[in-house]
Amino acid sequence: MVDGDAVRGADPVAAADGPGDERDPPRSPGGRAEITDASASTHAGRQPALVVTRLTKRFGERTAFSEVSFEVAHGEVFGFLGPNGAGKTTIVRTLGTLIVATSGSAVVAGIPLSPENGVEIRQRISVMPESPGLYLRLTVTENLEYFAGLYGLHKAGARIRDALEAVNLTDRAGDLCGGLSKGLRQRVGLARTLLSDPVIMFLDEPTSGLDPVAAREVHNLIGRLRQKGVTIFLTTHRLEEAEKLCDRVAILNTTLRTIGRPGDLREQLFERALVVKTVAPLTDPDALFGGVSAVDSWRPEGATSYVLAASDPGAAAPEVTRALVGAGADVLAIGEAQHSLEDVYLELVAEDVEARAR
Repeated sequence: MVDGDAVRGADPVAAADGPGDERDPPRSPGGRAEITDASASTHAGRQPALVVTRLTKRFGERTAFSEVSFEVAHGEVFGFLGPNGAGKTTIVRTLGTLIVATSGSAVVAGIPLSPENGVEIRQRISVMPESPGLYLRLTVTENLEYFAGLYGLHKAGARIRDALEAVNLTDRAGDLCGGLSKGLRQRVGLARTLLSDPVIMFLDEPTSGLDPVAAREVHNLIGRLRQKGVTIFLTTHRLEEAEKLCDRVAILNTTLRTIGRPGDLREQLFERALVVKTVAPLTDPDALFGGVSAVDSWRPEGATSYVLAASDPGAAAPEVTRALVGAGADVLAIGEAQHSLEDVYLELVAEDVEARAR
């Protein structure tokens, strides 16, 4: 049974974090780089949906996260990235009022983060942990009815139907959750987060362990929520997922390493360059590339591949191409170097936080 104190006061956030999958529900009623983009732009003059200022959480001598500051705009999909043990889930639990910060402050959905405001904040947000915390011996609808009661939603049938339709589970409403795949359970968990029409949705690793098809379903749902203007705080280990879904990302490794739009972060961390690939090694690449005024420097990358630093790769490419053709080189490809969010992440996060001495 879930501790009654954990769910008292219309508190489904705490209940979602706590119940074991095999239990019956209670039957009660009802570093490397500086921060480059520390604030989110407001929409039409609105205050940010989330403001975090120098937030810190320590457990004894261990620091989970330290001096973290950022803002999230209304309607933004904000990605939170970092290695295991970096503090991502602890920040979600802190902002969701499930644990108390050691120092610093935050404003969540317009309400100052404090223990006395916990119930009010939890009524305006929803949290989906990595494990959705469903009751396996109840049906999909019964799970949602239970959590709707915790939200204080009376006659919630319409909201439950809308939530099931949003996650494409209408036909599975009567199925026991214990008989569903992990992907389907994740979608039930997402349906639960939609019941209260939250101002902010905290999604903690929502696609963890899902196959590509199930993950795509979750991605599509997040896209639809973005179109409706829902603010989403997304923690994920999948860097391609963050690059696809998020307006901005923050990279955390106990402290906040950087924050900004993925494209902006790539430009800040990596020089612009051309990549040239030839059929055979060039006879004298230094003389060839040194004679191109638009090329600042060059380096080999394998026997027949060359990286040319250039402030304007688009303008440099024609001149480089002419020089290669003039030298009789057989060119396989020439184009601007492309860096992924994974490159940014690896540039900023090298430490194994989880394995370090504590």
